[in-house]
Amino acid sequence: MLTNKSSAIVLKLIKELKRFGSWCGETHVQKTMYFLQEGIGVNTDFDFILYKHGPFSFNLSDLLVSLQSNDVVKLIPQQYPYGPSFALTEDGESLLEEYSDKLGDDGSKIEQIALKLGNKKVVELERLGTALYVSKKMDSDNSIDLKADEIVRLKPHISRPSAILALNEVCEILTT
Repeated sequence: MLTNKSSAIVLKLIKELKRFGSWCGETHVQKTMYFLQEGIGVNTDFDFILYKHGPFSFNLSDLLVSLQSNDVVKLIPQQYPYGPSFALTEDGESLLEEYSDKLGDDGSKIEQIALKLGNKKVVELERLGTALYVSKKMDSDNSIDLKADEIVRLKPHISRPSAILALNEVCEILTT
């Protein structure tokens, strides 16, 4: 069932996001995992692309479905118009404990990023994830203005002032 470090990271992330007040829907898991992998260097081997609501990994989505079908995580329905949220099952809790040694130093990094992003709404996570995506793709010498312009070009519904705020917040998240 749970055979690799990426699965252990996903379970730990879901648990920590819930602990820090996250809704913990798929968007929350996707964007936070993107920060873990691309922002602070936790190796999960997920392939992310810029998608409708920011960075998205189809293989992470597939893993979430697999974990659900193996009764390791469950989806908890929410009131309309909200989508379901993820939670660990009893088997998931047991497996996470059993495989926690696979996490090593990454366990504290997961806690750190869940603390910083756990209370963010989907709209905020989209902006922050897109800001990190653009920052990773553009030359580090590019100014914040050029990066903000690129965010607005990619996501016209994100205003330029919001793009600049997101870029600054990404720097803060990654340096504290």
